[in-house]
Amino acid sequence: MVKGRFSRKDKLIKQKRHDVYREREKIQEPALCNKCGALLVNSRWTWKEPPAETYEVTCPACRRKADKYPAGFIEIKGDFFEEHRAQIINLINNVEKQEKTERPLERIMDITDRKNDTLVTTTGVHIARRIGEALSQSYKGDFSFRYADDEKRIRVSWQR
Repeated sequence: MVKGRFSRKDKLIKQKRHDVYREREKIQEPALCNKCGALLVNSRWTWKEPPAETYEVTCPACRRKADKYPAGFIEIKGDFFEEHRAQIINLINNVEKQEKTERPLERIMDITDRKNDTLVTTTGVHIARRIGEALSQSYKGDFSFRYADDEKRIRVSWQR
């Protein structure tokens, strides 16, 4: 038997994951989100005033919200959070306001109280990490984050 003659030619190929919220085809511009009013100009989402003629689309952030498919998860735990809940939620909302100004697709989807913690879900990974960093800088505590799915999703944890 000749070596390699009957060896397998096929190889196990790791399939690349695709971001389903990234457009496969270029959107006609200028495009205006029919839900939030974000404007796509020069391949960038902004909050600029739309021109008279625009194409109507739904932006990726609004699609994520409608599908209930977050890109960021922030778990907040600890007695300190319970004691300072109003201040911490205010900080989280301020981070969103600042982040959303620069990146219209980065938004908070929901803030949910669970049995042992509070979960904040976001439409993007940048805002989730920024919220975690802001909590850590403002209130110290234990802060960690972990990317998953080729950096298209993030899980942040903070407690004190």
